[in-house]
Amino acid sequence: MTPSVLSPAQPPQDRRAGVMLHPSSLPGGGVCGDLGPEARYFVNFLVDCGLSVWQMLPVGPTLSEGSPYQTSSVHAGNPRLIALEPLLARGWLLGLPDYTLEDPYRAQSTALGHAFAGFQAHAAAQERAALDAFSVEHAYWLADYALFRALWEEQGRPWWLWPEPLRDRDPAALAAARARLVEALAYIHFEQFLFFSQWQALRDYANGRGVRLFGDLPIFVAHDSAEVWARPQDFDLNPDGTTRTVAGVPPDYFSATGQRWGNPLYAWQRMEQNGFAFWIERLRTQLRLFDLIRIDHFRGFESFWEIDGSEPLATNGRWVKAPGAALFTRLTEVFGPLPLVAEDLGVITPEVTALRKQFGLPGMKVLQFAFTGEPDNPYVPFRHERDAVVYTGTHDNDTTVGWFESQSDAAKGYIYEFLGHSQEAMPWPLIRAALASRCDLAILPMQDLLALGSEHRMNVPGVAGYNWSWRFTWPMVAPETPARIRRQLEIYQRLVPGQG
Repeated sequence: MTPSVLSPAQPPQDRRAGVMLHPSSLPGGGVCGDLGPEARYFVNFLVDCGLSVWQMLPVGPTLSEGSPYQTSSVHAGNPRLIALEPLLARGWLLGLPDYTLEDPYRAQSTALGHAFAGFQAHAAAQERAALDAFSVEHAYWLADYALFRALWEEQGRPWWLWPEPLRDRDPAALAAARARLVEALAYIHFEQFLFFSQWQALRDYANGRGVRLFGDLPIFVAHDSAEVWARPQDFDLNPDGTTRTVAGVPPDYFSATGQRWGNPLYAWQRMEQNGFAFWIERLRTQLRLFDLIRIDHFRGFESFWEIDGSEPLATNGRWVKAPGAALFTRLTEVFGPLPLVAEDLGVITPEVTALRKQFGLPGMKVLQFAFTGEPDNPYVPFRHERDAVVYTGTHDNDTTVGWFESQSDAAKGYIYEFLGHSQEAMPWPLIRAALASRCDLAILPMQDLLALGSEHRMNVPGVAGYNWSWRFTWPMVAPETPARIRRQLEIYQRLVPGQG
């Protein structure tokens, strides 16, 4: 029997459970949750509950709409997650901002600027050396990202609308920009140094208490991003930088016109010719951050929906084969067994399943999808496989309480009948079903642990509004919750020995 890739260092019978919560949803007084003290309190909460995995969404620098799945870099960290308290402790800040007096995002940005000035004035020699070492170690992406961001702030528009010498990366134009923007470049290096330093400290703390960090890697890259500008040869672009083809999904039950995401598609043939260097670098960065990584839209590695860049809708696209087997073979050669989970939700073909199983990648089982009554429903608990991750719901689903309340009376009756007419109110019967599953790993959204309703959703796909902004507060956590969860993990054998 092959050990599960969810726990390559553990025996096959290893069973774990964890929580899904993006760091931006942590409590605190800043613009969003961050990597400071509240993140450590949350790790302590997980340990008290007996939970040993913390899953989150992508942590890159978000674009204007705030989606973690559209970022300006596949490598850089989101500056909004940088905690200010450690900078105050080091003497680089004289005080924390009062977010009630001005725009909170501007307040945090101003505070980080003051911290940079404080670093330049007061940093010790070893701190300066650490920043220099960071810049060297991350040079494979940091130089391009810093220049991209500094130019974006100077130009104020997407990179394909920049003057042609900058758009097309003319060496003389780039050299002049580096000389012109030297202070901005230094600040961006410092900012990323802070993010990665704080992240590593948090990861060390979590791992030291037996908690693994579980990240998320979107398959596609935002058009207006450092990587598309820096290496256009890896993407299917027109000579002027606009997209020749874009990603999406075809019409289906949920949308008569499909979904046009707008991300540029990869130039897979050229990527394969250069040994998938882009993907090797991308995964290398993610493995610095996470112990386990989910790959979003895994089916796109077998075949992807190609839409002409001039088409406003996804209707007139076509399926195109992708070299997924060649890619994952190469990644395995470089990194060994891949600590990846494949997001294989929706309509999945036998070819996609074969690709996933070829490389031993666990798939996903979402219980909110299980109660349709269809005989071949793969999400029904008795069809689960050990080497998979089971969820009550994901960040794109309603909370379990909200989902259940939206069902018809007949559907509610069927769900409770299926779950054994539990006397517990939702979401606890579904939580128990997830924990009792054969899947090696069970993940519960924080909203479900708190028994919250629809108003606490993280995201409503395709609907503009307050997506990605949800945060919890500690008073939401019932005093009995840690003991209640720990007891269930004990019953369903998901406690990890020696955690603490």
